[in-house]
Amino acid sequence: MPSSHVQLPLSRRGFLMASAGAGAALGLSAGPVRANPRRPFGRFGSPSARLTPGTLYVDARGRGDHTRVRDAVTAATGTGRTLVLAPGTYRETVAVDITRTEATWIGASENPRDVVIVYDNAAGTPKPGGGTYGTTGSATTTVQADGFTARWITFANDWLRADHPGVTGTQAVAIKVQGDRSAFHHCRFLGHQDTLYADSTALGTFARQYFSHCYAEGDVDFVFGRGTAVFEHCHFRTLDRTDLAAAPYGFVFAPSTAGANPRGYLVSRSRVTSEAPDAHYKLARPWVPSSDTTARPMLTVRDTHLGTGIDAVAPYTNMSAAFPWQNQRFAEYRNSGPGAVITVPENRPQLTPEQAESATRTAYLGDWTPWKESC
Repeated sequence: MPSSHVQLPLSRRGFLMASAGAGAALGLSAGPVRANPRRPFGRFGSPSARLTPGTLYVDARGRGDHTRVRDAVTAATGTGRTLVLAPGTYRETVAVDITRTEATWIGASENPRDVVIVYDNAAGTPKPGGGTYGTTGSATTTVQADGFTARWITFANDWLRADHPGVTGTQAVAIKVQGDRSAFHHCRFLGHQDTLYADSTALGTFARQYFSHCYAEGDVDFVFGRGTAVFEHCHFRTLDRTDLAAAPYGFVFAPSTAGANPRGYLVSRSRVTSEAPDAHYKLARPWVPSSDTTARPMLTVRDTHLGTGIDAVAPYTNMSAAFPWQNQRFAEYRNSGPGAVITVPENRPQLTPEQAESATRTAYLGDWTPWKESC
């Protein structure tokens, strides 16, 4: 997503060291690892006692089939493969291509703080062969395959603006999700700008995604893209900014829903909190990319607690004056908290009860019911 500022230094986060324990200052690791050292894969088997014949085990300490997630993905060809990840920090980039359908990744300790996949590319990071990575290329993890499920994993990008003052492409994606029927349960997404890219593989493809009991943090447009995504019981946290003298510090959502897509982002029974001063964040701004000027970004936030960090008077703003937010598909319903107080009604479009009946996970996801899936 475009930045509203050319140079955006570090907020609260520091370096993530190579070990999981050293990441505690970032919130990437906290408390003791729950997995028994003698059973790094918990209740999910081991190479000598596989959960299923299609299960592979990843452990940075060498007790699994592979020490890197990337290598396990390469080995997990075909469909329906499962990766069980032992506690640790996996510093690498990973891509799940369209051929590796119905894959499942499991954090073995069942605590997302224990299993971290992280790297530090940004859009403006120089590539070894020339040029820069761009927003898409900056992603630590990219998922293009349909039917992907992840549980109890942290996806992070710890690229820091303050360490690269000459880089203007400060977008740094933790994960880009493009596949249909992509589900994330009890996962965390950590970054600053463009943390979670909920997208699709093509403009005419309406990819459905589901996020349950997840945590996402960032500052500029940190949940964005054109996917059809449902967020239930999720926690979105806006970071403080020491480099800016005035609001806004950033924007939580930046959907880019295709005009032909009747469903964009739905946030339900969730909460938005902030480390920043009161009213220093906008809830959303519409992204109409140059590659799709017919986009009509769509976001519905309902039954959600909006904390003091959200500007209640003017929670929405434009990314481009050519595409005012009022012409897009933004709406709210039965939200609570200081950030949800309606003081200027024209700035807070509300669904009617009748309209709210269509703003449900079933309406958005159709016959796919990921909330019924168990591990």
